[in-house]
Amino acid sequence: MTEHVDRSDTEVPAPSAPAAVTPADAADAARLVAFGLQPKLQPARDQEYTELLRRYREDPPFARLADAVAAGLGLIVLEVSPRAGMAVTAAEDSVFAVRMGDYARRTSADGGDRFLHGLAHLAVAAMAFPRPEDLADDGYIGRVTVNGVDAFVRQACRRLEERAEEQGENTDPATDAPGLEAAWRIWMRRSAAGATKDARRLAGSTTGIVGKAVAFLTDSGFLQRTGDDNGGTYRTTARYQLQVRDMAGSAAMAELLELGVVPVTDGTPTLLPPEDADDLHLAADAGLPFHSSSPS
Repeated sequence: MTEHVDRSDTEVPAPSAPAAVTPADAADAARLVAFGLQPKLQPARDQEYTELLRRYREDPPFARLADAVAAGLGLIVLEVSPRAGMAVTAAEDSVFAVRMGDYARRTSADGGDRFLHGLAHLAVAAMAFPRPEDLADDGYIGRVTVNGVDAFVRQACRRLEERAEEQGENTDPATDAPGLEAAWRIWMRRSAAGATKDARRLAGSTTGIVGKAVAFLTDSGFLQRTGDDNGGTYRTTARYQLQVRDMAGSAAMAELLELGVVPVTDGTPTLLPPEDADDLHLAADAGLPFHSSSPS
């Protein structure tokens, strides 16, 4: 006699537990983040980096582990891909965050010039990706020159002066007054180039300030120098595009767009100012890719 087997009582195997994270896994994840902190390193030129990127894309538990390591260091993962590597940016409270005050000390700028250095970085970002669709296109490569950035800021300054005259506003604000208009007016007063006795560009001139900005961005893996024309020519990297995308919603960028200096076409992409942006003043420590200094 055949015995009836009730399939409903058959035990269903319990799902297997996820594999435990090993010290080797943690070391590999930290190694990947360490690669990401070397912005000038190209994945295609390092076999270990390429392999860790592949593992990140194909092994979700490893990707989560690498993300957790980055988060623990105060880093935000912008993208992990063969084109950009592990592109990270520092959160405001990260030990890796660069603040305008720190940058100014690196470039030997005095306190009064920090505002102008922040403006230079903002202008480089706006010129590198002049249209919203350029910022959204992964294949787009922006190109800037030192003299071009300076001319761009001066053109914007003239537009601001015209607007102020039309509205009957004071056209001679105090040097330390906050706001984008004040910064551009101060820029206009500064010599464009000047020169030392050996014909070098004056560090405190506006092209000198832009030169320091693009040199910093080049050292940080955001730009690549391509020539010496027009004070120095540069092209953008995938990392810089990601960085600008991340910062494009800032109030400073929104104020720049309000001037109509940067062309906006269909009115939809990332570079549009946020709808609820009530305060569009440029904070004294603002500027790509920096964070404001913590209040004392």
